[in-house]
Amino acid sequence: MNRVTILVLQVVIAVALVGSVAVQALIAPLLWLDLGEEELLGRIFLVGVVVLGVGTLQAFGICVWMLLNKVRRGSIFSESSFRYVDVIIGAILVAAVLALALAIVLAPGQTAPGVVGLICGAALVLGGMALLVVVMKALLRQAIERETEAQTLRSELDNEVI
Repeated sequence: MNRVTILVLQVVIAVALVGSVAVQALIAPLLWLDLGEEELLGRIFLVGVVVLGVGTLQAFGICVWMLLNKVRRGSIFSESSFRYVDVIIGAILVAAVLALALAIVLAPGQTAPGVVGLICGAALVLGGMALLVVVMKALLRQAIERETEAQTLRSELDNEVI
C-alpha cells in the first residue's frame, strides 16, 4: 500500500477521533441537558447509547490505525493482526446491538415508525458489516498460511541448492 494513502487514512482517522472525543465531551452533556424533561432512565439510556456508540467508532478507528502501521512496516501478515481484527468485529457488533436497543426503546414512544425502521435497518447493516469483517479475517488467515508455506518452501529450496 502506498505511504501517501496510509498517511491520508491516518489523518482522517485522527480527525475523526478528535471529533468523537468532542462529541463525548461536549455534545453528550448538552444532550443530557436537552433531555431534561425526559424520565431519568430514558436520559441515561439515550446518552449512554450515544457515548457507547461513539466509543465503538473510537475502538474501530484505533484498531484500523494499528493495522495501517502494520501494513506500513510490512508485518500485516502476522498472528498479532488478529487481535485488532477481533476488536473491530466486536466494536461493530456492539454498535449493531446498541442501534437495535435504541430502536426497541423508541418503538413504543412518539417516534415515527419509519425512523424506528431505519434504525433497525442500520442495525442489520452493521451486523452484515461484522460478518464481512469475519470473512476478511478468514482471508487474512489464508494469506498468513500461504506466506508461511512460501517461506518454508524458499528455505527448503535454499538448503537443497547449496
